[in-house]
Amino acid sequence: MSRLGTNENTFLFLGDTRWFHHPMTYDAARPLRVIQWTTGNVGRRSLHAILSRPDMELVGVFAHGADKVGVDAAELADFPEPSGVLATDDVDGLIALAPDACVYNPLWSSTDDLVRLLEAGINVCTTAGWITGTKLDPAERARIEDACKRGESSIFGSGAHPGMTNIVALTLTASCASIKHVRITESVDCSTYASAETQAAMGFGRDPATPGLAESVRRESEVFAESVGMMADAMKVTLDRIDFDVTFTAATGNTDLGFMEIPAGTVGSVYGYHRGWVGDHNLISVGFNWTMGDHVVPPKPLKHGHDIQVFGAPNMRTVIHCLPHEEWDEEGFMGLGMIYTAMPVTNAVPTVVAAAPGIVTLADLPVVTGRPTLIPRATDADTSRGQG
Repeated sequence: MSRLGTNENTFLFLGDTRWFHHPMTYDAARPLRVIQWTTGNVGRRSLHAILSRPDMELVGVFAHGADKVGVDAAELADFPEPSGVLATDDVDGLIALAPDACVYNPLWSSTDDLVRLLEAGINVCTTAGWITGTKLDPAERARIEDACKRGESSIFGSGAHPGMTNIVALTLTASCASIKHVRITESVDCSTYASAETQAAMGFGRDPATPGLAESVRRESEVFAESVGMMADAMKVTLDRIDFDVTFTAATGNTDLGFMEIPAGTVGSVYGYHRGWVGDHNLISVGFNWTMGDHVVPPKPLKHGHDIQVFGAPNMRTVIHCLPHEEWDEEGFMGLGMIYTAMPVTNAVPTVVAAAPGIVTLADLPVVTGRPTLIPRATDADTSRGQG
């Protein structure tokens, strides 16, 4: 990865075999041994996917809550068949299992935990606010890099946004003869994301005039800045700086969301971007147009999805909508967003295990895809019955 303000670029092209010589050799014919770290909103979706995949074997589950310790992973993931794997809070015991990878889904990451996993040779795929790790103190990031080197392991971070949206944006740029600006906006009503802690950290329900609120939101959303840097590296551009701007809009009435309240006069809309600049030109903007509650008008109308725009020759635009599938039987759509967040990381496990040691990003890895649900082929008898 290039560092801000330098010319050190190491973008590896799709098909570059250097990314497939991980020193932890394994037999591709056997399933990858995987542990799941936490089973909350995102983690239980990852856990369900691991249990569903024949190329992965769940060997352990870490649980924060004492009420989950000793519970079968299948119960925690709402999986139909018992797994025989019981959740534990014994980190040493999980490391001793010598898994190939850990799908790491806590709300906030711990450098100490990551170092323990990586130095033990366990590859980490995470949704916990990680793209490149540059938001960390340099000494902390160096600990991660050193752990990867000593354990000959890799760490990879992604999700829905940032993550999948950045890959779609970069793909759209391939259709352009020239590019002036790339803008990604998560444009949604966040009211269905029932996490008061997360929403308050982003300013919702607080006085818009709170001293330091803009800086607090910048820090809480700094992983978006990491994605700006990653995109610049992929496009072989050296940024001069990354900055942040945000607009808070107050709610005009009271809303009780059940898990938190948005009183009139407090923040009901957060509209902000982390922007990457080349000189005085804003090349990349990654941000959000978020609302909560029924009584706020945001600066821009909601798109109810991820609005991805490339301004160039030609202009390109797409809006990603995460929609319920035929079998969806959960109340509301929050669960869909959790699947959308979890899968870019869970599906990347085989590729990350095969990657060279170190911090790897979306710009480094080959295309990560999901696995089709196979439909049995029709037999000759079935075909003949359908003929007149």
